[in-house]
Amino acid sequence: MAGKAQRSKPQRAPKVHRAVVTHTVDDFEAAFWPDERPVDNAVVMTMGALHEGHAALIRAARKQVGQDGRVAVTVFVNPLQFGPAEDLERYPRSLDEDVRLAEENGADVVFAPSVDEVYPNGEPQVRLSAGPMGERFEGATRPGHFDGVLTVVAKLLHITDPDFAFFGEKDAQQLAVIQRMVADLDFDVEIVGVPTAREEDGLARSSRNRYLSAEEREQALALSKALFAGRDAAAQGPKAVREAASAVLDAAGGVTLDYLALIDPHAFTEAAEDFQGEAVLAVAATVGTTRLIDNVRIIVR
Repeated sequence: MAGKAQRSKPQRAPKVHRAVVTHTVDDFEAAFWPDERPVDNAVVMTMGALHEGHAALIRAARKQVGQDGRVAVTVFVNPLQFGPAEDLERYPRSLDEDVRLAEENGADVVFAPSVDEVYPNGEPQVRLSAGPMGERFEGATRPGHFDGVLTVVAKLLHITDPDFAFFGEKDAQQLAVIQRMVADLDFDVEIVGVPTAREEDGLARSSRNRYLSAEEREQALALSKALFAGRDAAAQGPKAVREAASAVLDAAGGVTLDYLALIDPHAFTEAAEDFQGEAVLAVAATVGTTRLIDNVRIIVR
């Protein structure tokens, strides 16, 4: 007797993860802790215009806390970290797309407050200072920038109260000053750095890349090529690192260099000529009208 024909089991549709979008502190707290605090939770702080680099941060946060933990993504364009010559209004805003990317990569809650919600008493009169670490490199070009960063990060850490906060290594100085703030002021949170996400050709992913024309984007590749050349020379010491990276930038067209620096990551100061160990090779330059930053972490011998 012939056996029954086996019927294929119906395929279940993949579970769609939905992120709750909140705009006030009260709504965020109700959504992020609906019943009781999970074992672990994490936050990824952004200014929106999310891309694959942010997605990598969200995935890293989800991996850290597991499926039983909770992940929040903040989307807030912080006016305190924009200088007088920087166009706050020009900064890209795309909340619907940001929410889609956040939930696709594991966020439970998106917190997208207004300026009035974050600063209900107007521009804050008391702010955190990044001190000497915030006055070099990016801080020299953008005075007060890191004071604004630390002020909003501190506020968002208080609001979200995470066990872990994830930041990209692409903004190396920002990561360094946040880590120092947490250590110096005894914040009860672990700051986790996530490696820079890059395009296939090496260009660091950035919200600012959308401002580049096709020609400018090609010119911008000189930044990552210079960093990779410096990394390849790391076994020969600091001088060789600087010379190799500088040679690439000197030969590049359309790139106006702000700085190229080999940095001791602990104090975020320029590495001495006899420096050995882990360092950050960082570059900042303007291509067209767009200012770009990038860095690589290297071991100098």
